[in-house]
Amino acid sequence: MKNETRPDDIVVRPSEMTPTSSLPSRSSHCSLVLLASVIACAGCADFLSTQEGVIRDATQALATARDDGERAKAYSARGAAYSEKAHYSRLSKLISAEEYEQLFDLAIKDHNQAVALNPGSAEVYFNRAQAYYDRGNGDLVYNTEAWVVPPAAKSWLDAAAADFEKAAEIDPKNDLTFDRLGLAREEAGEEDQAIRAYRQEMPLNPFAKQRLADAYCFFGFRHHQQKEYAAAAAAYEKSLEFGQADDKSCPYEPFASMVNIYVNQTHEYDKAWEAVHRAQAANRPIAPELIERLQKISGRAN
Repeated sequence: MKNETRPDDIVVRPSEMTPTSSLPSRSSHCSLVLLASVIACAGCADFLSTQEGVIRDATQALATARDDGERAKAYSARGAAYSEKAHYSRLSKLISAEEYEQLFDLAIKDHNQAVALNPGSAEVYFNRAQAYYDRGNGDLVYNTEAWVVPPAAKSWLDAAAADFEKAAEIDPKNDLTFDRLGLAREEAGEEDQAIRAYRQEMPLNPFAKQRLADAYCFFGFRHHQQKEYAAAAAAYEKSLEFGQADDKSCPYEPFASMVNIYVNQTHEYDKAWEAVHRAQAANRPIAPELIERLQKISGRAN
């Protein structure tokens, strides 16, 4: 599961969203910080109680709505609350698989109603996309092979990406939409499309540069695990162009991984030495035994 949080993310509850077609400028429906607190059940009851409150408020709003716009907003809010309740309850093992499916079905039914009532709203597409994303992302939590995308998870992530694309089409100025689109594409294994989304985010939010560093590093890891060494080294190199990858998003350190590939797999010793020197200049550690091996097989001291 990828790290979704950004330095400027705040939590925006569906009931707090403004009644316009524009998305809130910041939100975090699935931040790892909040997720950790839920899994630890520190404040878990309060979080779930908040979602129940949103569901009640949205149900009341549906009963008093004066037009399709208000009804769409209420359905979207209730759908988001059902989705978050399902997602966190499942990850904290508070509900059965059957109960999870029932809650998620309620969420999607509401989101579909919202889209049908107000198809010109970026917000309703974004909220449905987030529900799809949480479903696919949740399916990846227990995946022990991070370089493999299970078909079921991919189908949800693809659905999320399609809705994020639609939200971006309606509101192309919302950086969070491109950010979440990039995450959905990245976790679905669609590298080129993920990079394109993050590049679209970059003019709107400089944090996209960190996303690119993380994404390329993660792609390097995936290729590395699949023994696609040239592709892995190229991805690690691209990661370094954008900065230092977050170790929560990338299991392997780019410099050390490149040196290992050049020494032990592709036998490109000049490239290995270049990577060693760049790592040392950046104060990034390379295992002494790897450098010793490079010295021995390259016939060079440095």
